Amino acid sequence: MIGTTIGLIVAATLVVATFFGGIRIVRPTEKATIETLGKYTGFANQGFNWIIPFIQDIIYINTTERMANIDPQEIITEDNLNANVDLVVYYKVKPDAESVKKALYEVNNFRDQIIVLAQTTARNVIGTMPFKDVNSKRNELNGRLVETLKKETAGWGVQVVRVELKEIVPPKDVQDTMNKVIKAENEKRAAIDFATARETEADGIRRAAIKAAEGSKQAAILEAEGKAKAFEMINKSFIGNAQILRKLEVTENSMKNNSKIILPEGKSLINVIGSLADATK
Repeated sequence: MIGTTIGLIVAATLVVATFFGGIRIVRPTEKATIETLGKYTGFANQGFNWIIPFIQDIIYINTTERMANIDPQEIITEDNLNANVDLVVYYKVKPDAESVKKALYEVNNFRDQIIVLAQTTARNVIGTMPFKDVNSKRNELNGRLVETLKKETAGWGVQVVRVELKEIVPPKDVQDTMNKVIKAENEKRAAIDFATARETEADGIRRAAIKAAEGSKQAAILEAEGKAKAFEMINKSFIGNAQILRKLEVTENSMKNNSKIILPEGKSLINVIGSLADATK
C-alpha cells in the first residue's frame, strides 16, 4: 500500500515536471521552429507552446531590425586614393515561416555573413567610383550597396533594410587639399554675396535718386505752368483794363471839348458810363 502511494506520487511528480519542462513561450519579437529528434517538424506560434521534453526542441530567432557595424576598412577608389570607409548595415529576418527556415537552416550565422558580404560589396562598388563621387554622392552609393546586398542575401530569409556610410576619410594630404578648396569656395561665395549686396544697395540708391529727380522735375513743371497761367491772367486783365481806361479817357475828353459821342448800336450812354465806372473800381 505504501509502495503504491509512493509510486503514484513519483508518477504525478514526473507528469508535472514533464508538463512544466515542456512549456515554451515565444515573444512577439521572435519566431520559432520546433525540431523533433533534430528534424524540423513545425512552426511555433507566438505565446504559449508545449513540446515533449528531451525529444523535441524549439529554436528561436529574432525578427526585429538589427544593426551590424562594419569595421573601418581601407578601400582604393577609381582615382587610386586610399580612403578609410566605415559602414553600418541594418537588416532583419523576414517573419514568414519560409524565411525563418532559410535563416536557420540555409545559412550559417547570417549576421557574420552579412558583415563580410558588406565589406566585399563596399570594395567592389566604391572601387569603381572616384573619391569625389564617393564623398558627395553618399545617398546614391548607399542605394547601390543596398541593392547589391539584397540580391546576395535573397536566399537567406533576411531583408537588408538600408546601408549607411558613417565616415569616409581620405589620405591626409588629400584632406588638406580638400580643406583648402572648401575654404576657397566659401571665400568666393562670401565675396559674391558681398558684391551682390553692394550692387543691390547701389541700385536702390540710384532708383531713389531717379525718383527724387523725377519729383523735382514734375514740381518744376507744375510751378512753371502755374506761373505761366498767372502771367496769362495778368496780361488779359491788363489789356482789358487798358481798353476801358482808353474809352474813359476818350469820353472825358469829348465832354470837355463839348464833342459828340457816337455810341455803338444798341447801347446807351448810361451803359457805357456804367461799364467805365465798374472798370475804375
